Amino acid sequence: MNQRRLAFLFLNLGHFFDHLFILIYATVAALALQSEFGRSYAELILYATPMFVAFGAFALPAGWLADRWSRHGMMIVFFTGLGVTAILTSLAETPLQIGLGLFFIGVFASIYHPVGITMVVETNRERTGMALGINGVWGNMGVAFAAILTGALIDSAGWRAAFFVPGFAALATALAYAFFCARNGATVRTKATVPVKPEPAKLVLERRTLLRVFAIIALTTTLGSLIFQAITVSLPKVLEERLVDIAQSATEIGAWAFVILAVASLAQILIGHLVDRYSIKWVFVVVALLQVPACIAFIGITGVPVLVMSLVFMLLVFGQIPINDALLSRITTSEYRSRIYGVKFVLSFAVSAGAVPLVALLHRSTGFDGLFALMAVTAAVITVAVIGLPRMRTLVA
Repeated sequence: MNQRRLAFLFLNLGHFFDHLFILIYATVAALALQSEFGRSYAELILYATPMFVAFGAFALPAGWLADRWSRHGMMIVFFTGLGVTAILTSLAETPLQIGLGLFFIGVFASIYHPVGITMVVETNRERTGMALGINGVWGNMGVAFAAILTGALIDSAGWRAAFFVPGFAALATALAYAFFCARNGATVRTKATVPVKPEPAKLVLERRTLLRVFAIIALTTTLGSLIFQAITVSLPKVLEERLVDIAQSATEIGAWAFVILAVASLAQILIGHLVDRYSIKWVFVVVALLQVPACIAFIGITGVPVLVMSLVFMLLVFGQIPINDALLSRITTSEYRSRIYGVKFVLSFAVSAGAVPLVALLHRSTGFDGLFALMAVTAAVITVAVIGLPRMRTLVA
């Protein structure tokens, strides 16, 4: 395996870990902690809120530090920090201690998106959309494995193993990546990167048009992240409540969630291919618009239809993820890209942090039907916003 491919593998593995660690607690809270601490799901899931706040709030300083210091160094900090904090969280004795551990998991998890996505773009100039799609699949496989791995570890070794085992794996990856960087001259003291081809010219847009594009990206990213976070956090509990005749154990529920999320993650490769060949605007419109009836169809259903609609909806949600990143990559330069991605992810995850208390509130008051109705409205707003993107040939390829 050549240097570029190995670098891309580490970046993909980082995206896998990022989403895996962020969603371990969603399954733990839904399937293990209610009996241990004698608290309801709505109470327990709220302890994840600080993690998601940190996930967004620290993205901008992480991007700034990567641009000023070292992107490779920040990735080493990312792997190491996730590993150490997950292991410490596995030692918690109270929900409050778990919440503290989750906060620091969020701090270190915030590093990946502004830093890792920038590195993905810079090592894959020619087919950015496809590269982002492949990288997105790895991230979504992290989402998928969070459910099945956590469920299996809960049944076999208890909820503490659900944090300890991935934490140990992240520390091992940190050592491997540090060795790779040292061997290939990308030390943590420099901003050296894997050699890449010269960056193609960015789009040159009028100031008014540029501001319009950025405003639409900001709006659609934040609202899309709200949908993404709400469904990925709540999916284990949705399946537990609505598959009562199909799955009972934590392992079975995690397995169904894994199948849904793993298959749905492949949508990012298809969307990445379409983004490289066709208008970003109209690919985006179709993906966002189809989410509206998909959300509505979720209301009131149980059993096998839940599995079908979960798959359809997650295909659309995952498919939307690489679109904004591809668009940003075409209107930004390498010098400031980590910081710009940092701003994007601050907006994204700051709003998506609200998904956790929102899920808790709606689950307590309306069940999950209210959540799906709200997501349908949100998807409609995204569709209207995307229609406002300018029609330009420069946004086609």
